[in-house]
Amino acid sequence: MNSKEKKNIKNSYSFASTAAYFFIAPALLAILIFFFIPVIAAFVISFTDFDIYALGNFNTLRFVGINNYIRLFEDPLFWLSLKNTSYYVILATPLSIAVSLSAALLLNSKLLKYKSIFRLSYFMPYVTTLVAVAIVWRFIYHPKFGILNYFLGLIGVNPIDWLGDPNWAMPAIVIMSVWKSFGYSMIIFIAGLQNIPDDLYEAASLEGANEWQKFKSITLPLLAPTTLFISIITIVGYFQLFAEPYIMTQGGPLNSTLSIVQYMYQEGFRWWNMGYSASIAFVLFFIILIITVIQFKVQKITSK
Repeated sequence: MNSKEKKNIKNSYSFASTAAYFFIAPALLAILIFFFIPVIAAFVISFTDFDIYALGNFNTLRFVGINNYIRLFEDPLFWLSLKNTSYYVILATPLSIAVSLSAALLLNSKLLKYKSIFRLSYFMPYVTTLVAVAIVWRFIYHPKFGILNYFLGLIGVNPIDWLGDPNWAMPAIVIMSVWKSFGYSMIIFIAGLQNIPDDLYEAASLEGANEWQKFKSITLPLLAPTTLFISIITIVGYFQLFAEPYIMTQGGPLNSTLSIVQYMYQEGFRWWNMGYSASIAFVLFFIILIITVIQFKVQKITSK
């Protein structure tokens, strides 16, 4: 290859790189304008006392340093909302993964007919508007006329005030959230299951392995990357719990379903403490970041 051909190849690569940047520039510009700039602005606001008065006159805006964060960690309502959100995540995440994986194994079975119908049925709740779902589930949980208490009454269980009892309100929201969101994880699990070679199962059958041994020794290890991905997106999504308690319980009863995001919303858009609300948002961001890093570390250790 002579120098002229090398120069032509170099020019071609340069042109291709320029064209690539040209095509992705609109997307990068949109991300910059609608994501990075608002995030940086919110981070700056978290160190101020930005409130409704500052909206009318920026001269009233004061820099307060880390006072918002100090106040946050001394706020009992913040710790209560963090406790409620953690309880929700700890309860809902493994339940959601278990339900999703069970449904995926069922739909991936060769013995099941009309798989497309079942997949559509299981996935429909995920694409249904959350507000509509929450309103429907409020009627399902109705202590007197709800269908759930009706069926419980058939087996001799007394009616439960699902959304009015502090002990039952969060588990009720967990059940609804798992039903609403498991279809998305199910589709990802099905994709992961279909990437596992059938030869492994056939070899295990020849060795006399039963279905549980195949699941434990083949399915679970090979689904580990898929499970990690699903667990991360599930935890991140569940830590942003807002619409369900906001519509179904308004954070009650007795703040038993008050989540961090709902508390952030109340401080920012009900009481107009925007600086304090922004500090809550960034504390939540760092909590999610730390949990995600821990998950990746655990995955690396267990995969060795």
